[in-house]
Amino acid sequence: MVSFPNCKINLGLNITGKRADGYHELETVFLPVPINDALEVIQSSGANGSSVTFTTTGLSINDSGENNLCVKAYHLLKNDFPQLPPVNMHLHKAIPMGAGLGGGSADGAFTLVMLDKKFRLNLSTGHLIQYAMKLGSDCPFFILNKPCFATGRGEILNEIPFNLLQYKLLIVNPGIHINTAWAFSQVQPKTPAKKISEIILQPVETWKEVLLNDFEIPVTENYPGLKNIKKQLYKNGAVYASITGSGSSFFGIFASSQKIRDNIFPPNYFIKETVISPDTK
Repeated sequence: MVSFPNCKINLGLNITGKRADGYHELETVFLPVPINDALEVIQSSGANGSSVTFTTTGLSINDSGENNLCVKAYHLLKNDFPQLPPVNMHLHKAIPMGAGLGGGSADGAFTLVMLDKKFRLNLSTGHLIQYAMKLGSDCPFFILNKPCFATGRGEILNEIPFNLLQYKLLIVNPGIHINTAWAFSQVQPKTPAKKISEIILQPVETWKEVLLNDFEIPVTENYPGLKNIKKQLYKNGAVYASITGSGSSFFGIFASSQKIRDNIFPPNYFIKETVISPDTK
């Protein structure tokens, strides 16, 4: 079985509180984006004594062992479903890591869905979300994989009727890995003046001054070169531009008819122009 885990962007991100368990309360809108890894899961004999064999190609990843979210997803299910057979998993990594695009979270969540389907575990969406929560705060979103307003740690999800089909995205990643824990430590929680769920109902052209990501200021102050990415996106016609997640990726929303020049950013940057679809299912 093969699937293609996609990434996401955040439309706004407010850190609203610090929880007793060490996590932060937040609000954001998750939007699925059709930039994909490739993940294959096949049943194996387990002849090498391992219940899961995990290999990778494409972009180099930090951990291909037991701490990888795909491997963790397998073991989460194996604990509750001991009949789950040994598997070989192969991940071709194309989504940049430490980039605020949620690629690793998508890989883990898609692993849960694939194992459920392949081995007929008959898990409900709610059960899959519960397992995904144990993998990471962004993982539950990828179980639904539709535009959602998210609160709590990011696991309380409400689908929203959201359509940006008349626009397109330009994703820009400069290859800088942002440590998520560090990024959270730089933000002072506060109550936003207006909820993101209300702001996104306004025309996209009005978002520039009001739809904010709390990570953008500390991240760009620590990495001043990132400020130019947003500046160039607006200079070249974006109607809205922002950092996504805790960075370092930025995105620009452009009218679908807008021509985007090819040489805006250095050639070593990851740059991808893509459509905006309501979901990736």
